Amino acid sequence: MQAEPVIITIFFFTTIALIWGAIIFTRHKERMTMLEKATSPDMVRSLYEKHTAKTSPLSSLKWGMIFVALGAAALLGLWFDNAYNTEEGLYFALMALFGGVALIVFYFIAAKKTSNP
Repeated sequence: MQAEPVIITIFFFTTIALIWGAIIFTRHKERMTMLEKATSPDMVRSLYEKHTAKTSPLSSLKWGMIFVALGAAALLGLWFDNAYNTEEGLYFALMALFGGVALIVFYFIAAKKTSNP
């Protein structure tokens, strides 16, 4: 049995745990310092609220358009590969092209939605 994959796996997850722990410890230390300095309750409350995720419908639209475009590009690339026996680079080119077009279309949709209330 080779020990290398086991060591790499342990190192990978240990590194992630240490980074996550450092983030939590730093945030806790920052909040405790603010409390010791007797800051206003609104300031302390804002510390806890600043990490809440605020999603926008436009963000969901953007990611939906990107994933649909990438899926369509993969299907088109598979069809081209079966029909014409093309190179593997075609998949990446189609995905980049379709993803870029999806982002451009999203830009125009978002600009229209934000300009008209």
